[in-house]
Amino acid sequence: MPELATVTVVGVIVLAALTVIFLKVRQKDLTGAMMEKRRASSKIVSRADYVEGAEKIPVALSLTADCLYYENPDLEASFELNRLDEIEYAEDLATGREIGASCRVLRLRSHGATFEFVLDQAEAAKWAAALPARTYGNQPSAKAV
Repeated sequence: MPELATVTVVGVIVLAALTVIFLKVRQKDLTGAMMEKRRASSKIVSRADYVEGAEKIPVALSLTADCLYYENPDLEASFELNRLDEIEYAEDLATGREIGASCRVLRLRSHGATFEFVLDQAEAAKWAAALPARTYGNQPSAKAV
């Protein structure tokens, strides 16, 4: 009888691990589908991590002529570019946390709130070309190039 209990516990642990793996893969598939949906109408579309406190939320990040969208199956949000006060590309998060050598942060400030997205360096370079950095007071409004 002890073997049955051991097999049951191991089975439950394996099932839980497979469920977590399935959910992560499924979320990537859904994010990929969102990226494909936005690709036709956007200048650039990338995978990114939206950083909210200590949490990193995978999102599809896309840029149109007048808006920046960040979406995943649980989140649909956007910024009008003319409402952004600052656009910045950085090596670390505003909290000072490191993000790794192969990543960069796209930091947006709007009306006193900061929003940060972690991109890999190659994607960040594309974003910097499409949405140049700017600081408060340098330009009246942001505009995608």
